Amino acid sequence: MERKLIVDCITFDISKDVINEAMSKGGPFIVKGILQRAGAKNQNGRIYPKEILERESNKYNENFIKERRALGELDHPDSSVVNLKNVSHNVTKVMWDGDDLIGEVEVLPTPSGNILKELFLNNITVGISSRGMGSVKPLGEGTMEVQDDFELLCWDFVSTPSTQGAFMRPTGLSESYVPGTRSFGKYTKVNGLISEIICSQTGICCIR
Repeated sequence: MERKLIVDCITFDISKDVINEAMSKGGPFIVKGILQRAGAKNQNGRIYPKEILERESNKYNENFIKERRALGELDHPDSSVVNLKNVSHNVTKVMWDGDDLIGEVEVLPTPSGNILKELFLNNITVGISSRGMGSVKPLGEGTMEVQDDFELLCWDFVSTPSTQGAFMRPTGLSESYVPGTRSFGKYTKVNGLISEIICSQTGICCIR
């Protein structure tokens, strides 16, 4: 079987309590959530056997987390290499809760990290995406099983999770503009927010 880049995502759900705690400590901005699920078919039709994820998470802990280089990007590329100029976070801890692999993630004060932090602070739902190399075996009915040659590379934060129906938002915020008013919905403001962060960090500003 051909070994290729495998990318899968899940919604990174964190509570407001976690955000408030991260802000009140005044130190690194650290969030906690599910990084990956074992034994469950995701929206891409892939299943990760738990023994493979356990092996890879242990290797990742020894080779990357303990050496403080478990870096990831904001919006991953189709590459097996982590691009340092796009790094937004560093995974500081992984642990198992049943079939859920839980992670603690430090959001870094980089340009991409500052964008990620502001998205969290503004209650924007993002996904966490695993990036790895390996092969898959078809099991039928659109299901594929990740094979033993899988190698975990990193986790990235992305806008689109693979978990079906994962995006949740308050009722009434689905429209970008409210007819008959001069107000724009919260989701339209995200683009402006990101532009302001990029401008403050890089000096490159968009004229709107």
